[in-house]
Amino acid sequence: TRRKTRSDSRIRKQRSSLTLGLSKLNGLYREVILDHADHPHNKGELTTTTNAMTLHNPTCGDTINLQVEVEDNKIKNIAYTGDGCTISQASASMMTDAVKGKTTEEALAMAKTFSDMAIGKEHSEADLDQLGDARILTSIMEFPARIKCATLSWWALQRALLKDSEEEENNE
Repeated sequence: TRRKTRSDSRIRKQRSSLTLGLSKLNGLYREVILDHADHPHNKGELTTTTNAMTLHNPTCGDTINLQVEVEDNKIKNIAYTGDGCTISQASASMMTDAVKGKTTEEALAMAKTFSDMAIGKEHSEADLDQLGDARILTSIMEFPARIKCATLSWWALQRALLKDSEEEENNE
């Protein structure tokens, strides 16, 4: 009985340690999300824009106005304006950081990975690492009401980049 009590005590301590570790990890995620929302990267307007898209999430009231400058098939610059909840604004900041300097194909692949992740599809560690800080938004996916908030800027990116290629196809 004494052996079982020690064993139970050890298991409780391990669980407590694990819970504390997860709590700290979730706290770190929360800090990164709040930092991006409070001190957004790439928020503003570009002087030169080749691709643009505005999307609105009526559920939460989020609006993202995305502007992209593509040069030689690479995202030279990217910025956004708009208002919304902490998640949508942080996700937009994270997305702009992640895709700046990437080719349009790489950025579209990253947007697909993020969208897939939002609906629970599995991806390789390498694919997820490409997302940078946005990878931590996987924890948001536990809250279905927040999925649209997190994915809005990524959808705007897809539409902005694909709209340009669709227009080129229609003009040929």
